[in-house]
Amino acid sequence: MPRHRPRRASGPLRALRGVLGVVAGLAVLLAGCRSSERAAPEPGGATPAPGSAAPDPGSLRPDWRALTLPTPLGAPGRLLLRDAAACGGRWFVVGAVADAAGVTRPAAWSSPAPASSPAAPPSAASTAPGGAGFAWSPLRLTPRTAYGAENVLTAVGCRDGRLAAVGAKSGGVHGNPRISTWRQLADGSVVEVPAEFEVFGGPDAVNVGRIAGGPAGWVIAGNRGTGAAAWSSADAGEFRLVSGVPELASDAAGRTWAADVTATASGWVLVGSVRAPGRPGGDPAVWTSPDGLGWRRQVFPAGDAPGDLQRVVRAGERLVAVGRRGDALAAWVRDAAAVGDPSGAAAGGGQPVGPSGAGSATAGPGAAGPNAAGWRPGGALGPAAAGGSVQVAGLAAVDGGVLAVAVAAAGSSAWFSADGGGWAPVRLPVALAAAPDRSVAVAGAGGEVLLLVDGGAEGARLWSARLPGGPG
Repeated sequence: MPRHRPRRASGPLRALRGVLGVVAGLAVLLAGCRSSERAAPEPGGATPAPGSAAPDPGSLRPDWRALTLPTPLGAPGRLLLRDAAACGGRWFVVGAVADAAGVTRPAAWSSPAPASSPAAPPSAASTAPGGAGFAWSPLRLTPRTAYGAENVLTAVGCRDGRLAAVGAKSGGVHGNPRISTWRQLADGSVVEVPAEFEVFGGPDAVNVGRIAGGPAGWVIAGNRGTGAAAWSSADAGEFRLVSGVPELASDAAGRTWAADVTATASGWVLVGSVRAPGRPGGDPAVWTSPDGLGWRRQVFPAGDAPGDLQRVVRAGERLVAVGRRGDALAAWVRDAAAVGDPSGAAAGGGQPVGPSGAGSATAGPGAAGPNAAGWRPGGALGPAAAGGSVQVAGLAAVDGGVLAVAVAAAGSSAWFSADGGGWAPVRLPVALAAAPDRSVAVAGAGGEVLLLVDGGAEGARLWSARLPGGPG
C-alpha cells in the first residue's frame, strides 16, 4: 500500500502554532521564576528558615540608609567593624583595619548625633559626609604595647560623650588573646591602657566581654575559671578584676556565666545564667551592684524550659533583658520603680545569695518568683527567633522602645518593642546568617539606630534608620 504523508499545515495555521508554542514556553519559564522568588528571601528582609512562613506583612519597615566610614591614616586595608555605642550627643564605632597581609591595627570612628528633621526627605540627609546626616571621622589611637598596636577593638562603651573600649590580639607561646583596654582623653584621642597579664589573662582566663559606662564609672562583663566575673574602674584608667567572690562566682547553686552589663542611675546590672547541678541549659540570672565590686545574684527559673539572658539595656526608666526561654527568645523586664535601686530592695523580693544557696532566691528551679528584684517575664520575640543556636547579636534602646537583633544558622531576625512585652518584627537591610567570621551589633540614641554587619571576606557595612513605634 502506498504510504500516506501527513498534510502540511497551511501558512496561517503554522504561524498560529508557533505563537502558541512561544506562549507555552513563557508560561513555564515564568512559573519557574515565581517558584524561585518564593524560595528566596525578600530583599532587605530577614532570612526565613527552611519551611517557615513568609515574612509578616505587618512588620516594621525602617528606611535603612547606608553609611560610609573613612579609612584611618596609615596603610590601606579592609575595615573590620565590631561594636557601636552612643551617648552625650556622639556616636562611636570600633574595630580595626587589616592590611593586605592580614596585619591589623585598632580603629575607632566618631560622629556627632545627626541633625534630623521629620520633614526632611531621606535623600537630603544622605548627602551629608558619612551618609544620613552623620559626619564620621577616625579617632587618633595611641597604642603603648606591641600587642596593642595590632588590637582589634571588640567592645565599646560610652559615658559623658567619651568612649572606653576592649581590644585583643592573639599572641604569645599559646596564642591566647592579649587583652587591652582603651580610653578617650579630653583632647579626643584614644590611648591604650596596659595591664598586668593576669588582670585579663592568665591560667584562670575564660573571656572578656562587653563594657558599659555609667555614673559610677565603668564595668566590663566576662568570665573566669571561677565563674562570672567583672572588671571595675572609676575612669577606665585601670580596671580591677572582681572574681571568685560570693554570689558572683560559681557555687553549690550552680555554674555562673556573665554575658552583658549595663548601668543604672546608681549602680550596675549584669546578666547571664546559672546552671544548677543536674539541670541542662541553666536559668536566666542577673547580678546587681552599687559599685561594681560587691554583687548580689538573682535567678529566674523558666519552669521546665532552660533559659539565659544574653543582652541587657536601659530604656528610659526601664531595664529590658533578652535571652533564651526554652526554644525561643524572650524578654525579662525590670520596671521603673526598681531601676534606680541596684539592690532591688525597692521592689521587694531581692535578697543576698550565699554560696550554699540555702534559703535564697537561687536555691533551685522554682525558688525565684517573677517579681523578685522587680523583674517580670516579658514577651517572646516570635517564631523566627526560635532555635537552640540562636544568639542575641545586639540590643539597643531608642526613643519609644527597644530593638533586638538575633542571628542563627538558619537566618536572622529583628524585633522592636515599646516595653519588652509585645514585639513586632523589623525588616533588616540585608539577610544575615550566623558564621564564625561574622559580627553584628546595634546601638541606639534618640530615635536613631545604627546596625553594623561585618561579613569577614564579604566586607563590613553600616546602616542607620529611624524606628517607628511598635506594639506595647
